[in-house]
Amino acid sequence: MKILEVVNVDFSLVHFVLPVMRALRTRGHEVIGVCADGHLLAAPRAEGFRIEPVPFARNLNPLAQLRALSALRALIRREKPDLVHGHGPIAGLLARLAARSAGVPRVAFTCHGFLFNQPGPWWRRSLALALERAAGPFTDVFLTVSETEAEDARRLRIHPRATAVLNGRDPARFRPDPAARAALRAELDAGPEDCVIVAVSRLVVEKGYRELLRAMDSTPPNAVLWIVGERLSSDRGEDLAPRFALAEARLGRRVRRLGYRADVARVMAAADVFCLPSYTEAMPMTVIEAMMCGLPVVATRVGGICEQVVEGETGLLVPPMEAAPLADALTRMAADPALRARMGEAGRARALERFDEARNIARAVALLEG
Repeated sequence: MKILEVVNVDFSLVHFVLPVMRALRTRGHEVIGVCADGHLLAAPRAEGFRIEPVPFARNLNPLAQLRALSALRALIRREKPDLVHGHGPIAGLLARLAARSAGVPRVAFTCHGFLFNQPGPWWRRSLALALERAAGPFTDVFLTVSETEAEDARRLRIHPRATAVLNGRDPARFRPDPAARAALRAELDAGPEDCVIVAVSRLVVEKGYRELLRAMDSTPPNAVLWIVGERLSSDRGEDLAPRFALAEARLGRRVRRLGYRADVARVMAAADVFCLPSYTEAMPMTVIEAMMCGLPVVATRVGGICEQVVEGETGLLVPPMEAAPLADALTRMAADPALRARMGEAGRARALERFDEARNIARAVALLEG
């Protein structure tokens, strides 16, 4: 088959969709990536994938969305694919509309998080639900990355056959690595008594950084925070750079921004705790990566995180948008190396059992092939 994999931005294609593209190509299919252009696309292009740019916009501006829909429809008519597979709320909706209007034989969608489950005004959540319901009949294969979202899709009459395939990561890449741990801790001046807390995500408000920085003020002196990630050009909302700068001035070496890193597995291997205090999530890859690296997880009790982290066994779950419970959880981790070791070991075992990338992608590919 000729397959178009459609996603909004280069970051999402590289971090979430590229493993599926590789698996489909291994099965003998011709796979073309479609997303807004960006510098991260150099990596999949270096692997031999053709990536076609479409001007997706991460907002609800109708003119911008019409331009993207028109460009996508033109691309689909030119390429004549056998399958169009959309990802994410906006790109996934436009991909399904364009594919069905162009007569594509098979249309698939993977939900990486419903917009109506995210914080926001009631009208935006209502509109998001209405659009999902409208696109459901255009979707032959409806996949989700969490059981929670598959249940939502069936319960809310979005799609009767929504199937959870779960996210996954490669355990050969994400694993405990004593050599990397020693080298990176020395490079970043982390001492043997330091409890290194690592946060990996886009640097946006909804990832909970305001609460995390406030929580760090109440943690013990041995708690050190490494922040990995960047703000994308398409991200909206408050620029957090001033808040990070104030925290660095206030806490000194205890807060450190590492920027975008291609060696996230090494960074996680060097850390002691993973933290993700998001306001909303579907099935975050970073939690899976951290668990495979043997890290206990401190995260918010939202979305698919509750399917990943077993409270009190593989990590600690706290309410979103609250700094005090987050500080308490991080303080408990920083004070108890034995607890961290026990939870990290249990988390790795759970990740290997439920979130193996090859196994979960194989299930998704089988459903896409029909």
